[in-house]
Amino acid sequence: MLRLILIFLVIALIAALFGFGGLAAGAAGIAKIIFYIFLVLLVISLLFRLIGGR
Repeated sequence: MLRLILIFLVIALIAALFGFGGLAAGAAGIAKIIFYIFLVLLVISLLFRLIGGR
């Protein structure tokens, strides 16, 4: 999932460099959403790890 975040971040940076504002904003938005999903999954994983005691 981190790979997707990095891919969309690079797409957003390249698009911003060439002046494609809409495309850069879209790629950055997708990267942000994937990042937040990753954070939620990380927190859930840590909670299950603590509750499970393993």
